[in-house]
Amino acid sequence: MPVTAADLTLAAQLADAAGAAIRPRFRSNYGLEIKDDASPVTLADREAEAAMRTLIERERPSDGIHGEEYGVSEGTSGRVWVLDPIDGTRSFIAGRPIFGTLIALVEDGWPVLGVIDQPIIGERWIGAVGRGTTFNGQPARTRRCRDLADALLATTSPALFDDGQLHGFEHVEAKVRSTVLGGDCYSYGTLASGHIDVVVEAGLKLHDFAALVPVVEGAGGTMSDWSGDPLHAGSIGEVIALGDAARLEDVVELLACRGG
Repeated sequence: MPVTAADLTLAAQLADAAGAAIRPRFRSNYGLEIKDDASPVTLADREAEAAMRTLIERERPSDGIHGEEYGVSEGTSGRVWVLDPIDGTRSFIAGRPIFGTLIALVEDGWPVLGVIDQPIIGERWIGAVGRGTTFNGQPARTRRCRDLADALLATTSPALFDDGQLHGFEHVEAKVRSTVLGGDCYSYGTLASGHIDVVVEAGLKLHDFAALVPVVEGAGGTMSDWSGDPLHAGSIGEVIALGDAARLEDVVELLACRGG
């Protein structure tokens, strides 16, 4: 089923609902807890996801929901809304507005619509299959990169790689012009707007990457796993985002160097 205007409207409404829950908690009483996997969670994460789930259950009762905080609700339509209420919770609790709400619509396992919403500074990227990505309502485009030596590389933290993944990442880092750390989903938004050339990450879950794919690809970039294959619901979470798809073979080859 093609992405419809109604799908886009609902996605924007979900981002609005999440933002309304998040903003009062930012740099305020956010109620930090540590989950079983040692990752942080706040009242803002939970309240934002609850608000989005309530809206989906009312507007699309046959659609499934896959949320970071409240798990999976099965649907019957073959469509699933994948929600990460705050991607970058550590930045949120540090008072840094470089986190984001991620909203994806996944159909038969493939991401077809994505939103990256930064509710504090009011920045929103929306991408969908068959439509160009927008940034605050205006077209967003990645930039060309003729050589990795000209590229700006981003990753959230090298500490999130295992030893083999870190070796591969270091091979990419050695070839680029410069590297920036931190940012989580925000780096993919700025890549879609032409400010970053490459993002390399690992250990991502479906709620971390599903929304990013339509945003980056709708802006003229490409996303894949570390083998260069398209990302889908069964992908293991090793992710490459590129503003210029012509550099994909270069990055895949370097990431394959996991032995040092």
